[in-house]
Amino acid sequence: MRVQELWRYPVKSLQGERLDAVDVGPEGLTGDRQWALFDASTGFGLTARRHPDLLFASGRMRADGRVEVVLPDGTVTVDDAVLSDWLGRPVSLRSADAERGPRQYENPAVVGEDAEYDWDAFEGARGAFHDSSRIRVSLVSTGTLGTWDRRRFRANVLLDGEGEDDLVGSTVRLGTAVLDVVKPVSRCVMVTRPQPGGIARDNGVLKTIHRQRGGELAVGALVPVPGRVAVGDALARL
Repeated sequence: MRVQELWRYPVKSLQGERLDAVDVGPEGLTGDRQWALFDASTGFGLTARRHPDLLFASGRMRADGRVEVVLPDGTVTVDDAVLSDWLGRPVSLRSADAERGPRQYENPAVVGEDAEYDWDAFEGARGAFHDSSRIRVSLVSTGTLGTWDRRRFRANVLLDGEGEDDLVGSTVRLGTAVLDVVKPVSRCVMVTRPQPGGIARDNGVLKTIHRQRGGELAVGALVPVPGRVAVGDALARL
């Protein structure tokens, strides 16, 4: 399998950036999930599981290494007041470097229709704003996705071919980086959410993943040896 696409998501749950090449370190792709929006009243980190509108804005890194948010109307901002007005709740944009304490997010306990969710809180990873400390880079193949739009799954690495499930428990080289592929990625209501570009809300996606794949799609990896990965790089087992 070779790298077909590379993606980073500078702001958790917002749209991301497609890259030709990127450095990969212990926290994942440089700049990936390094910022997140937090609800000022509840303290929860916001995700599109609970707030689907997040997927209609995008995060992008500037040349100086900072981030900016592009709202659906084209407004470019990092101003908490502007972001709060957009979402209709008081929020703050925080960096992973500044937010070093425990981070809590919400996840629905049971898959249901709109307004049928019971929400549970869980603690996410420290460092970059990943949901799990055991996943710093996510990989999925075109063979696994089939006709599903890869944007629903927000993987960092899209591989051509198929067979990533068989990599769990192995060490691989991708570009000059070494990855320990540690687990499949459990899927949640996030994959059902609508997105720009004609991706409609579709609960059938998650139901199919649960029925056919035990609720898992894509694989997650840690990065014991940092390096650089580029489109076209071949994945090799070590």
